Amino acid sequence: MASWSEFAADEPRLADGIRLLMQQYGPGFGYLATVRADGGPRVHPVSPVITDEGLFCFVIDSPKRRDLERDGRYALHSFPPEDSDDEAYVAGHARPVTDQARLTRLAEIGRAAPQVDWRLFEFTVDVAMLARRDQGNPVLPGEGPGHPAVQVWLDPRAADTGATPAVVPDRGPAARRRGAHRAAA
Repeated sequence: MASWSEFAADEPRLADGIRLLMQQYGPGFGYLATVRADGGPRVHPVSPVITDEGLFCFVIDSPKRRDLERDGRYALHSFPPEDSDDEAYVAGHARPVTDQARLTRLAEIGRAAPQVDWRLFEFTVDVAMLARRDQGNPVLPGEGPGHPAVQVWLDPRAADTGATPAVVPDRGPAARRRGAHRAAA
């Protein structure tokens, strides 16, 4: 499980692209998917906080917080831009932040209200994906316009340990030929 910082050091351009989409409207904005107790998905809008030290989310007392406390698996998807269908996706595991100095520093950055019952989670990155559409992407024979250029990063340590990373959205074989990137193990 890589931290956001480790992922960003390994793939800085991909991390920058994901950060830009997550923060396109100022503060972070995306959709957080968690795993309900019955195994089903739960999706909620959230405001992720991305800093040089990590990817975080303040989560109030709610079903999604209980999901993260029970089963830390998550997926985070960017909110769609107004002018394109570009998208960013990260998935991994959430873990509570307990270091008081770090909590205080990030609460200030994220403007987390002290009177609210929130918990701070750090999100590790097992999978990161960025899809860009119609930005000069070459059209391959037999394809129409509008196919995305997709970059994918998988935590190389997941391959070393035999762990299965979270599911990566399938963009089809043509998209994979045009830009999928898997980190070397």
